[in-house]
Amino acid sequence: MSDTVRAPAGTIVGRRAGELRRFLGIPYAEAPVGVRRFAAPVPRGRFREPYDASRHGATSQRVPLFATTTIPEPSVPGEDVLNLSVVTPAGAEGRPVLVWIHGGGFLAGSPASPWYDGRSFARDGVVTVTVGYRLGVDGFAPLDGVPANLGLRDLLSALDWVRENIAAFGGDPDRVTLAGQSAGGAAVLALLSSPAAAGRFQRAVSMSGGFFEVGRDTAHGFLERLGDRLAVPPTREGFAGIDVAELQECVRDLRGDEVLMLGPVTGDDILPLGVPEGLARRGLDVPLLLGATGDEFDGGTAPEAARAAGTRVTDTLFRAACPRAARSRREATAGTWLYSFAWPSPATGGATHCVDIPFFFDVLDAPGVREALGPRPPTELAALMHADLVGFVHGREPSWARASGRPGDPAREYGRPGAEFAADTTGVYDPVVPAEAEAC
Repeated sequence: MSDTVRAPAGTIVGRRAGELRRFLGIPYAEAPVGVRRFAAPVPRGRFREPYDASRHGATSQRVPLFATTTIPEPSVPGEDVLNLSVVTPAGAEGRPVLVWIHGGGFLAGSPASPWYDGRSFARDGVVTVTVGYRLGVDGFAPLDGVPANLGLRDLLSALDWVRENIAAFGGDPDRVTLAGQSAGGAAVLALLSSPAAAGRFQRAVSMSGGFFEVGRDTAHGFLERLGDRLAVPPTREGFAGIDVAELQECVRDLRGDEVLMLGPVTGDDILPLGVPEGLARRGLDVPLLLGATGDEFDGGTAPEAARAAGTRVTDTLFRAACPRAARSRREATAGTWLYSFAWPSPATGGATHCVDIPFFFDVLDAPGVREALGPRPPTELAALMHADLVGFVHGREPSWARASGRPGDPAREYGRPGAEFAADTTGVYDPVVPAEAEAC
């Protein structure tokens, strides 16, 4: 049945099923097309007519990064890609809010994934907001005459919309947790370190994120190669003449084995400093929960050999960022807590990238979960992980000790075979302990 909300943004018509209300694909900014394609986001004006929010909005992703992905990531056509979705319990008032940022290497990903459905959070009294933002060249190319970090600027614009409108959906604008996974987790850390984001959220969660800034020289080198392939100059004017889908397809084809070619850059008003340096100065009053999976991109037969050789992408790109973030925040007035996800999926051959998401969201029955987790993922693990995240969003302090960035910091470990689900571990994050950490 239809369900209507009257918000400062206008009248919005979604759907209700029992005690669950969904409002999908609500534009929070004007469509980034034409002269707005490589410009800062413009807040969407008030809807003059009731807005139909019964289906997912257009996605920035036109071309998936891989032929098959662990997470089902549908591409939805359309120009209004700066949209968000709200899932809320019936009768909600003043509930805490979880704002979710999807991953995809800043090149792909979709907020319309069924793995990001907020139904279990709504059941537990949380309003969930899932946000779309510009990707790839359109979102993160450092081009002359273009504001840097457009994708992060989109997310800030979405947070402003939440601040102004979420009370109409039963949420508390003063209890917002910003959370994300992979590139989304990296975006959380970037915004936590940003002076431009101050006051826009009160808690933060980074899952398999890291310090994914891309050097301007690296980005410019890739953009030159991209321009050569497309026979256009690597400029705003050159890329503006290329359809977004064609541009994304070319980025995918040129990417090869490179991990990050486009992403947040430093030196502007959004990220004046690198993320670790920014974390030492900003967001120190914001509680932070962060962690990684045990194998990330080192699943299958690779983990043991790669671990022995000290070459694990998991450690260098993901897990090492966790104690480093804690060290950056050692003067914080708010706590930092670490976790490690160790349950080995029989389908992927390890505790690999993305397989923790259905547990945290408690959506083990969602499409694509059996393919990624096997036929019998442990429901009790999902109940525990989801409860920990719900408690954090509600403002409760995690039950394990805070991290300080010192060697041996405790971390909540989830799902290691033979271990209790609630076991703490020590020393699980540093593949190489930097000398300066010994003195902390």
